[in-house]
Amino acid sequence: MKKKFSAVTKLIENQKTYYKKGSTRDLDFRITHLKKLKSTIIKYENEILQALKNDFHKPEFESYASEIGIVLSEISYHIKNLKKWSKPERVKTPFILFPATSHNYHEPYGIVLIIAPWNYPFQLVMNPLIGAVSAGNCAAVKTSELAHESSLIVKKIIEETFLPEYVSVFTGGIPVSTALLNERFDYIFYTGSTNVGKIVMEAAAKNLTPLTLELGGKSPCIVEKSANLEAAAKKIIWGKILNGGQSCVSPDYILVQKEIKENLIELLIEQIKKQLGDDIENNEDFCRIINDSHFTRLTRLIDRNKIIFGGKTIKNSRYIEPTILNNVTVDDPVMKEEIFGPIIPLIDFNTIDDAMETVKSLEKPLALYLYTNNIQIEKQVINGLAFGGGCINDNIIHFASNFLNFGGVGNSGMGKYHGKASYVTFTHIKGILKASSLIDINLRYPPYNRKKIDIIKKLLK
Repeated sequence: MKKKFSAVTKLIENQKTYYKKGSTRDLDFRITHLKKLKSTIIKYENEILQALKNDFHKPEFESYASEIGIVLSEISYHIKNLKKWSKPERVKTPFILFPATSHNYHEPYGIVLIIAPWNYPFQLVMNPLIGAVSAGNCAAVKTSELAHESSLIVKKIIEETFLPEYVSVFTGGIPVSTALLNERFDYIFYTGSTNVGKIVMEAAAKNLTPLTLELGGKSPCIVEKSANLEAAAKKIIWGKILNGGQSCVSPDYILVQKEIKENLIELLIEQIKKQLGDDIENNEDFCRIINDSHFTRLTRLIDRNKIIFGGKTIKNSRYIEPTILNNVTVDDPVMKEEIFGPIIPLIDFNTIDDAMETVKSLEKPLALYLYTNNIQIEKQVINGLAFGGGCINDNIIHFASNFLNFGGVGNSGMGKYHGKASYVTFTHIKGILKASSLIDINLRYPPYNRKKIDIIKKLLK
Protein backbone atom coordinates (compact mmCIF):
# COMPACT_ATOMS: atom_id res chain seq x y z
CA MET A 1 0.00 0.00 0.00
CA LYS A 2 2.91 2.36 0.68
CA LYS A 3 3.94 2.12 -2.95
CA LYS A 4 0.46 3.21 -4.07
CA PHE A 5 0.49 6.12 -1.63
CA SER A 6 3.91 7.30 -2.82
CA ALA A 7 2.60 7.11 -6.39
CA VAL A 8 -0.24 9.44 -5.37
CA THR A 9 2.25 11.90 -3.89
CA LYS A 10 4.45 11.78 -7.00
CA LEU A 11 1.53 12.45 -9.34
CA ILE A 12 0.31 15.40 -7.27
CA GLU A 13 3.85 16.82 -7.24
CA ASN A 14 3.94 16.47 -11.05
CA GLN A 15 0.69 18.41 -11.23
CA LYS A 16 2.12 21.19 -9.08
CA THR A 17 5.13 21.45 -11.38
CA TYR A 18 2.90 21.48 -14.47
CA TYR A 19 0.59 24.11 -13.01
CA LYS A 20 3.50 26.47 -12.36
CA LYS A 21 4.23 26.51 -16.09
CA GLY A 22 1.00 28.49 -16.57
CA SER A 23 -0.50 26.55 -19.49
CA THR A 24 -3.79 25.84 -17.74
CA ARG A 25 -4.38 29.55 -17.16
CA ASP A 26 -4.40 30.30 -20.88
CA LEU A 27 -7.98 30.89 -22.04
CA ASP A 28 -7.61 29.15 -25.42
CA PHE A 29 -5.96 26.18 -23.68
CA ARG A 30 -8.95 25.80 -21.36
CA ILE A 31 -11.53 26.11 -24.13
CA THR A 32 -9.61 23.62 -26.30
CA HIS A 33 -9.67 21.02 -23.53
CA LEU A 34 -13.34 21.60 -22.78
CA LYS A 35 -14.09 20.96 -26.45
CA LYS A 36 -11.88 17.88 -26.42
CA LEU A 37 -13.66 16.57 -23.32
CA LYS A 38 -17.01 17.06 -25.03
CA SER A 39 -15.94 15.21 -28.17
CA THR A 40 -14.46 12.34 -26.14
CA ILE A 41 -17.68 11.94 -24.16
CA ILE A 42 -19.68 11.83 -27.40
CA LYS A 43 -17.22 9.28 -28.78
CA TYR A 44 -17.79 6.94 -25.82
CA GLU A 45 -21.51 7.60 -25.35
CA ASN A 46 -22.49 3.97 -25.89
CA GLU A 47 -19.87 2.72 -23.46
CA ILE A 48 -21.10 5.18 -20.82
CA LEU A 49 -24.68 3.97 -21.32
CA GLN A 50 -23.59 0.34 -21.00
CA ALA A 51 -21.55 1.01 -17.88
CA LEU A 52 -24.53 2.67 -16.19
CA LYS A 53 -26.70 -0.24 -17.27
CA ASN A 54 -24.25 -2.70 -15.73
CA ASP A 55 -23.93 -0.77 -12.46
CA PHE A 56 -27.58 0.21 -11.92
CA HIS A 57 -29.75 -1.49 -14.52
CA LYS A 58 -30.23 2.13 -15.56
CA PRO A 59 -32.47 2.80 -18.61
CA GLU A 60 -30.95 4.59 -21.58
CA PHE A 61 -33.28 7.59 -21.31
CA GLU A 62 -32.35 8.23 -17.68
CA SER A 63 -28.65 7.67 -18.39
CA TYR A 64 -28.64 10.21 -21.18
CA ALA A 65 -30.94 12.78 -19.56
CA SER A 66 -29.47 12.72 -16.05
CA GLU A 67 -25.84 11.90 -16.80
CA ILE A 68 -24.54 12.46 -20.35
CA GLY A 69 -26.90 15.19 -21.53
CA ILE A 70 -26.49 17.35 -18.41
CA VAL A 71 -22.71 17.15 -18.75
CA LEU A 72 -22.68 18.03 -22.46
CA SER A 73 -24.99 20.98 -21.76
CA GLU A 74 -22.71 22.18 -18.95
CA ILE A 75 -19.61 21.99 -21.17
CA SER A 76 -21.35 23.93 -23.95
CA TYR A 77 -22.44 26.60 -21.48
CA HIS A 78 -18.89 27.06 -20.21
CA ILE A 79 -17.39 27.19 -23.70
CA LYS A 80 -19.93 29.84 -24.69
CA ASN A 81 -19.42 32.06 -21.63
CA LEU A 82 -15.85 31.49 -20.46
CA LYS A 83 -14.34 34.49 -22.25
CA LYS A 84 -16.88 36.79 -20.63
CA TRP A 85 -16.50 35.25 -17.17
CA SER A 86 -12.71 35.42 -17.22
CA LYS A 87 -12.47 39.15 -17.96
CA PRO A 88 -11.55 41.41 -15.04
CA GLU A 89 -14.79 42.78 -13.64
CA ARG A 90 -14.83 46.52 -13.07
CA VAL A 91 -16.66 47.54 -9.91
CA LYS A 92 -17.43 50.87 -8.27
CA THR A 93 -14.83 52.67 -6.17
CA PRO A 94 -15.91 54.57 -3.02
CA PHE A 95 -15.73 58.34 -3.41
CA ILE A 96 -13.33 58.60 -0.47
CA LEU A 97 -10.75 56.55 -2.43
CA PHE A 98 -10.84 58.90 -5.44
CA PRO A 99 -9.00 58.96 -7.81
CA ALA A 100 -8.82 55.18 -8.34
CA THR A 101 -10.38 52.29 -10.25
CA SER A 102 -11.39 48.87 -8.89
CA HIS A 103 -11.51 45.45 -10.54
CA ASN A 104 -12.15 41.87 -9.46
CA TYR A 105 -9.71 39.44 -11.06
CA HIS A 106 -10.37 35.71 -11.30
CA GLU A 107 -7.49 33.31 -10.78
CA PRO A 108 -7.51 29.51 -10.38
CA TYR A 109 -6.76 27.98 -7.00
CA GLY A 110 -4.14 25.62 -8.41
CA ILE A 111 -4.40 21.88 -7.74
CA VAL A 112 -7.92 20.76 -6.82
CA LEU A 113 -9.24 17.44 -5.55
CA ILE A 114 -12.65 16.21 -6.73
CA ILE A 115 -14.14 13.26 -4.85
CA ALA A 116 -17.21 11.86 -6.61
CA PRO A 117 -20.06 9.65 -5.34
CA TRP A 118 -21.54 6.47 -6.76
CA ASN A 119 -25.16 7.46 -7.40
CA TYR A 120 -24.51 9.55 -10.54
CA PRO A 121 -21.02 8.23 -11.22
CA PHE A 122 -20.55 10.02 -14.53
CA GLN A 123 -22.31 13.34 -14.09
CA LEU A 124 -21.06 14.04 -10.56
CA VAL A 125 -17.46 13.55 -11.67
CA MET A 126 -17.70 15.57 -14.86
CA ASN A 127 -19.72 18.58 -13.72
CA PRO A 128 -17.28 19.75 -11.05
CA LEU A 129 -14.36 18.83 -13.33
CA ILE A 130 -15.77 21.17 -15.99
CA GLY A 131 -15.71 23.99 -13.44
CA ALA A 132 -12.17 23.17 -12.36
CA VAL A 133 -10.83 23.08 -15.94
CA SER A 134 -12.85 26.14 -16.94
CA ALA A 135 -11.28 28.12 -14.09
CA GLY A 136 -7.74 27.06 -15.08
CA ASN A 137 -6.86 24.51 -12.39
CA CYS A 138 -5.17 21.14 -12.47
CA ALA A 139 -7.32 18.41 -10.95
CA ALA A 140 -7.09 15.06 -9.21
CA VAL A 141 -10.33 13.10 -9.59
CA LYS A 142 -11.35 10.26 -7.29
CA THR A 143 -14.18 8.10 -8.69
CA SER A 144 -16.40 5.84 -6.59
CA GLU A 145 -15.42 2.19 -6.34
CA LEU A 146 -19.08 1.21 -5.84
CA ALA A 147 -20.02 2.04 -9.44
CA HIS A 148 -17.18 -0.05 -10.89
CA GLU A 149 -18.07 -0.06 -14.59
CA SER A 150 -18.85 3.66 -14.64
CA SER A 151 -15.58 4.38 -12.85
CA LEU A 152 -13.64 2.59 -15.59
CA ILE A 153 -15.23 4.53 -18.45
CA VAL A 154 -14.71 7.82 -16.59
CA LYS A 155 -11.04 6.91 -16.19
CA LYS A 156 -10.78 6.06 -19.90
CA ILE A 157 -12.33 9.38 -20.97
CA ILE A 158 -10.22 11.51 -18.64
CA GLU A 159 -6.97 9.78 -19.59
CA GLU A 160 -7.73 10.18 -23.30
CA THR A 161 -8.58 13.87 -22.89
CA PHE A 162 -5.94 15.16 -20.46
CA LEU A 163 -2.30 14.63 -19.63
CA PRO A 164 -2.01 13.05 -16.15
CA GLU A 165 -0.08 16.08 -14.90
CA TYR A 166 -3.10 18.19 -15.92
CA VAL A 167 -6.00 15.97 -14.80
CA SER A 168 -5.36 12.65 -13.09
CA VAL A 169 -7.94 10.05 -12.13
CA PHE A 170 -7.84 7.65 -9.18
CA THR A 171 -9.98 4.57 -8.68
CA GLY A 172 -10.21 2.31 -5.65
CA GLY A 173 -11.66 2.44 -2.17
CA ILE A 174 -11.11 4.14 1.17
CA PRO A 175 -7.27 3.72 1.24
CA VAL A 176 -6.97 5.71 -2.00
CA SER A 177 -9.28 8.46 -0.70
CA THR A 178 -7.29 8.58 2.53
CA ALA A 179 -4.01 8.87 0.63
CA LEU A 180 -5.41 11.75 -1.43
CA LEU A 181 -6.75 13.58 1.62
CA ASN A 182 -3.28 13.32 3.18
CA GLU A 183 -1.95 15.45 0.31
CA ARG A 184 -2.10 19.23 0.36
CA PHE A 185 -4.50 20.59 -2.26
CA ASP A 186 -5.52 24.16 -3.01
CA TYR A 187 -9.23 23.29 -3.10
CA ILE A 188 -11.39 20.24 -2.39
CA PHE A 189 -14.77 19.45 -3.92
CA TYR A 190 -16.60 16.54 -2.30
CA THR A 191 -19.97 15.03 -3.16
CA GLY A 192 -21.40 12.34 -0.92
CA SER A 193 -22.74 11.64 2.56
CA THR A 194 -22.76 14.06 5.48
CA ASN A 195 -20.71 11.69 7.66
CA VAL A 196 -17.90 11.39 5.12
CA GLY A 197 -18.20 15.11 4.43
CA LYS A 198 -17.16 15.74 8.04
CA ILE A 199 -14.06 13.57 7.53
CA VAL A 200 -13.18 15.49 4.34
CA MET A 201 -13.67 18.83 6.11
CA GLU A 202 -11.44 17.71 8.98
CA ALA A 203 -8.69 16.76 6.53
CA ALA A 204 -9.07 20.10 4.73
CA ALA A 205 -8.86 22.00 8.01
CA LYS A 206 -5.34 20.70 8.69
CA ASN A 207 -4.07 22.76 5.74
CA LEU A 208 -6.75 25.48 5.85
CA THR A 209 -7.88 24.23 2.44
CA PRO A 210 -11.12 25.80 1.16
CA LEU A 211 -13.75 23.33 0.04
CA THR A 212 -17.21 22.67 -1.29
CA LEU A 213 -19.34 19.95 0.26
CA GLU A 214 -22.29 18.69 -1.78
CA LEU A 215 -24.10 16.44 0.67
CA GLY A 216 -27.70 15.33 1.02
CA GLY A 217 -30.40 15.06 3.64
CA LYS A 218 -34.11 14.49 3.89
CA SER A 219 -35.61 16.67 1.16
CA PRO A 220 -39.31 17.22 1.91
CA CYS A 221 -42.13 17.33 -0.60
CA ILE A 222 -45.02 19.44 0.72
CA VAL A 223 -48.41 18.95 -0.94
CA GLU A 224 -50.89 21.65 0.07
CA LYS A 225 -54.65 21.44 -0.54
CA SER A 226 -54.71 23.97 -3.39
CA ALA A 227 -52.25 21.90 -5.45
CA ASN A 228 -53.09 20.16 -8.72
CA LEU A 229 -52.97 16.68 -7.21
CA GLU A 230 -52.83 14.72 -10.46
CA ALA A 231 -49.83 16.72 -11.66
CA ALA A 232 -48.24 16.52 -8.22
CA ALA A 233 -48.57 12.72 -8.01
CA LYS A 234 -47.18 12.27 -11.52
CA LYS A 235 -44.11 14.40 -10.84
CA ILE A 236 -43.45 13.07 -7.34
CA ILE A 237 -43.45 9.45 -8.51
CA TRP A 238 -41.14 10.30 -11.40
CA GLY A 239 -38.78 12.05 -8.97
CA LYS A 240 -38.87 9.13 -6.55
CA ILE A 241 -38.25 6.35 -9.08
CA LEU A 242 -35.57 8.26 -11.01
CA ASN A 243 -32.31 6.34 -10.52
CA GLY A 244 -34.22 4.01 -8.20
CA GLY A 245 -34.63 6.85 -5.71
CA GLN A 246 -30.84 7.09 -5.36
CA SER A 247 -30.61 10.84 -5.92
CA CYS A 248 -29.41 13.42 -3.41
CA VAL A 249 -32.31 15.65 -4.51
CA SER A 250 -34.94 12.90 -4.57
CA PRO A 251 -38.16 13.81 -2.69
CA ASP A 252 -37.34 11.97 0.52
CA TYR A 253 -40.74 12.14 2.22
CA ILE A 254 -44.16 13.66 1.56
CA LEU A 255 -45.93 16.09 3.85
CA VAL A 256 -49.57 16.10 2.74
CA GLN A 257 -52.49 18.12 4.07
CA LYS A 258 -54.94 15.80 5.84
CA GLU A 259 -58.02 16.66 3.79
CA ILE A 260 -56.37 15.63 0.51
CA LYS A 261 -54.25 12.70 1.74
CA GLU A 262 -56.52 9.85 0.63
CA ASN A 263 -56.95 11.40 -2.80
CA LEU A 264 -53.18 11.85 -3.16
CA ILE A 265 -52.53 8.24 -2.10
CA GLU A 266 -54.85 6.94 -4.83
CA LEU A 267 -53.13 9.13 -7.41
CA LEU A 268 -49.62 8.09 -6.28
CA ILE A 269 -50.51 4.41 -6.64
CA GLU A 270 -52.11 5.09 -10.01
CA GLN A 271 -48.95 6.85 -11.20
CA ILE A 272 -46.64 4.03 -10.06
CA LYS A 273 -48.70 1.61 -12.15
CA LYS A 274 -48.96 4.00 -15.09
CA GLN A 275 -45.23 4.79 -15.21
CA LEU A 276 -43.86 1.33 -14.37
CA GLY A 277 -46.72 -1.06 -15.17
CA ASP A 278 -47.93 -4.05 -13.18
CA ASP A 279 -44.73 -6.08 -13.58
CA ILE A 280 -42.24 -3.59 -12.12
CA GLU A 281 -39.73 -6.31 -11.32
CA ASN A 282 -39.15 -6.94 -15.03
CA ASN A 283 -39.52 -3.34 -16.16
CA GLU A 284 -36.38 -2.18 -17.97
CA ASP A 285 -37.12 1.44 -17.01
CA PHE A 286 -36.56 0.91 -13.28
CA CYS A 287 -33.12 0.95 -11.64
CA ARG A 288 -31.73 -1.43 -9.05
CA ILE A 289 -30.04 -0.60 -5.74
CA ILE A 290 -26.28 -0.16 -6.11
CA ASN A 291 -25.09 -2.96 -3.77
CA ASP A 292 -26.10 -5.49 -1.11
CA SER A 293 -25.23 -3.19 1.77
CA HIS A 294 -27.57 -0.43 0.61
CA PHE A 295 -30.25 -2.99 -0.24
CA THR A 296 -30.13 -4.38 3.32
CA ARG A 297 -30.22 -0.90 4.83
CA LEU A 298 -33.30 0.04 2.78
CA THR A 299 -35.21 -3.13 3.58
CA ARG A 300 -34.74 -2.36 7.28
CA LEU A 301 -36.37 1.04 6.79
CA ILE A 302 -39.61 -0.49 5.50
CA ASP A 303 -42.13 -0.79 8.32
CA ARG A 304 -44.33 -3.69 7.18
CA ASN A 305 -47.19 -2.45 9.35
CA LYS A 306 -47.36 0.86 7.46
CA ILE A 307 -47.15 -0.37 3.85
CA ILE A 308 -50.14 0.68 1.72
CA PHE A 309 -48.46 -0.12 -1.60
CA GLY A 310 -45.45 -2.15 -2.65
CA GLY A 311 -43.00 -3.65 -0.22
CA LYS A 312 -41.65 -6.46 -2.41
CA THR A 313 -37.88 -6.96 -2.26
CA ILE A 314 -35.60 -9.44 -4.05
CA LYS A 315 -32.08 -9.66 -2.67
CA ASN A 316 -30.42 -11.46 -5.59
CA SER A 317 -31.27 -8.68 -8.04
CA ARG A 318 -31.27 -5.90 -5.41
CA TYR A 319 -34.82 -5.04 -6.43
CA ILE A 320 -37.00 -2.92 -4.17
CA GLU A 321 -40.52 -2.20 -5.36
CA PRO A 322 -41.68 1.43 -5.02
CA THR A 323 -43.20 1.36 -1.53
CA ILE A 324 -45.61 3.83 0.08
CA LEU A 325 -45.71 4.02 3.88
CA ASN A 326 -48.71 5.70 5.54
CA ASN A 327 -49.09 7.42 8.92
CA VAL A 328 -45.36 7.88 9.35
CA THR A 329 -43.99 10.06 12.18
CA VAL A 330 -40.65 11.80 12.56
CA ASP A 331 -39.74 9.19 15.18
CA ASP A 332 -39.94 6.27 12.72
CA PRO A 333 -36.62 4.73 11.52
CA VAL A 334 -37.36 5.81 7.93
CA MET A 335 -37.24 9.45 9.10
CA LYS A 336 -33.92 9.14 10.93
CA GLU A 337 -31.71 9.09 7.84
CA GLU A 338 -31.74 9.98 4.16
CA ILE A 339 -33.62 7.16 2.41
CA PHE A 340 -31.82 7.02 -0.95
CA GLY A 341 -34.22 4.46 -2.38
CA PRO A 342 -37.80 4.00 -3.71
CA ILE A 343 -39.53 4.26 -0.32
CA ILE A 344 -42.19 6.97 0.07
CA PRO A 345 -43.16 7.91 3.65
CA LEU A 346 -46.36 9.97 4.09
CA ILE A 347 -46.78 12.40 6.99
CA ASP A 348 -50.03 14.37 7.19
CA PHE A 349 -50.45 17.91 8.51
CA ASN A 350 -53.30 20.26 9.39
CA THR A 351 -51.90 23.68 8.49
CA ILE A 352 -48.90 24.84 6.51
CA ASP A 353 -47.38 26.04 9.79
CA ASP A 354 -47.51 22.45 11.04
CA ALA A 355 -45.74 21.22 7.90
CA MET A 356 -43.06 23.87 8.27
CA GLU A 357 -42.49 22.92 11.91
CA THR A 358 -41.90 19.32 10.84
CA VAL A 359 -39.28 20.43 8.32
CA LYS A 360 -37.65 22.68 10.93
CA SER A 361 -37.44 19.77 13.39
CA LEU A 362 -34.99 18.03 11.02
CA GLU A 363 -31.65 19.12 9.59
CA LYS A 364 -31.70 21.69 6.78
CA PRO A 365 -32.36 19.75 3.55
CA LEU A 366 -30.55 19.95 0.22
CA ALA A 367 -33.86 20.44 -1.62
CA LEU A 368 -37.48 21.28 -0.86
CA TYR A 369 -40.48 20.82 -3.13
CA LEU A 370 -43.80 22.58 -2.64
CA TYR A 371 -46.97 21.80 -4.54
CA THR A 372 -49.45 24.66 -4.19
CA ASN A 373 -51.43 27.19 -6.19
CA ASN A 374 -51.55 29.58 -3.23
CA ILE A 375 -49.01 32.36 -3.79
CA GLN A 376 -49.05 33.39 -0.12
CA ILE A 377 -48.15 29.87 1.00
CA GLU A 378 -45.43 29.76 -1.65
CA LYS A 379 -43.87 32.95 -0.23
CA GLN A 380 -44.30 31.71 3.34
CA VAL A 381 -42.43 28.47 2.66
CA ILE A 382 -39.64 30.00 0.57
CA ASN A 383 -38.99 32.76 3.10
CA GLY A 384 -39.65 30.72 6.24
CA LEU A 385 -37.57 27.59 5.67
CA ALA A 386 -33.83 27.08 5.13
CA PHE A 387 -32.89 24.65 2.36
CA GLY A 388 -30.42 24.38 -0.49
CA GLY A 389 -32.81 24.96 -3.40
CA GLY A 390 -35.87 23.41 -4.93
CA CYS A 391 -39.00 23.68 -7.03
CA ILE A 392 -42.55 24.93 -6.83
CA ASN A 393 -44.97 22.43 -8.40
CA ASP A 394 -42.18 20.11 -9.54
CA ASN A 395 -39.16 18.27 -8.19
CA ILE A 396 -35.51 17.55 -9.03
CA ILE A 397 -35.47 19.50 -12.33
CA HIS A 398 -33.87 22.61 -10.78
CA PHE A 399 -30.68 20.50 -10.74
CA ALA A 400 -30.58 20.57 -14.55
CA SER A 401 -30.47 24.37 -14.90
CA ASN A 402 -27.19 26.05 -15.86
CA PHE A 403 -28.62 29.33 -14.56
CA LEU A 404 -29.45 28.27 -10.99
CA ASN A 405 -26.80 27.88 -8.30
CA PHE A 406 -26.90 24.41 -6.77
CA GLY A 407 -25.74 23.51 -3.29
CA GLY A 408 -26.74 22.77 0.27
CA VAL A 409 -26.87 24.57 3.59
CA GLY A 410 -26.00 23.32 7.06
CA ASN A 411 -25.86 19.52 7.15
CA SER A 412 -26.73 19.34 3.44
CA GLY A 413 -23.51 21.03 2.42
CA MET A 414 -21.73 24.28 1.68
CA GLY A 415 -20.75 26.02 -1.53
CA LYS A 416 -22.43 26.24 -4.93
CA TYR A 417 -21.84 25.01 -8.46
CA HIS A 418 -23.49 24.58 -11.90
CA GLY A 419 -23.05 27.08 -14.72
CA LYS A 420 -21.15 30.23 -13.75
CA ALA A 421 -21.24 29.17 -10.10
CA SER A 422 -18.92 26.24 -10.99
CA TYR A 423 -16.42 28.65 -12.53
CA VAL A 424 -16.62 30.95 -9.51
CA THR A 425 -16.31 28.04 -7.05
CA PHE A 426 -12.96 26.98 -8.50
CA THR A 427 -11.68 30.55 -8.74
CA HIS A 428 -10.14 32.89 -6.22
CA ILE A 429 -11.55 36.37 -6.79
CA LYS A 430 -8.79 38.89 -6.25
CA GLY A 431 -9.84 42.49 -5.66
CA ILE A 432 -7.44 45.11 -7.04
CA LEU A 433 -7.63 48.87 -6.55
CA LYS A 434 -5.51 50.95 -8.89
CA ALA A 435 -4.70 54.40 -7.54
CA SER A 436 -3.61 57.42 -9.50
CA SER A 437 0.08 58.25 -9.52
CA LEU A 438 -0.67 61.87 -10.47
CA ILE A 439 -3.08 62.99 -7.75
CA ASP A 440 -2.76 62.20 -4.04
CA ILE A 441 -5.28 63.77 -1.67
CA ASN A 442 -3.60 64.65 1.61
CA LEU A 443 -6.54 63.87 3.90
CA ARG A 444 -5.31 60.49 5.20
CA TYR A 445 -1.82 61.58 6.17
CA PRO A 446 -0.72 62.96 9.56
CA PRO A 447 -0.65 65.41 11.14
CA TYR A 448 -4.39 65.02 11.90
CA ASN A 449 -6.57 67.93 12.98
CA ARG A 450 -10.21 68.73 13.74
CA LYS A 451 -10.90 69.74 10.13
CA LYS A 452 -9.68 66.35 8.84
CA ILE A 453 -11.78 64.55 11.46
CA ASP A 454 -14.90 66.47 10.44
CA ILE A 455 -14.30 65.69 6.76
CA ILE A 456 -13.75 61.96 7.36
CA LYS A 457 -16.93 61.81 9.46
CA LYS A 458 -18.91 63.31 6.61
CA LEU A 459 -17.41 60.96 4.05
CA LEU A 460 -17.68 57.78 6.08
CA LYS A 461 -21.25 57.46 7.25
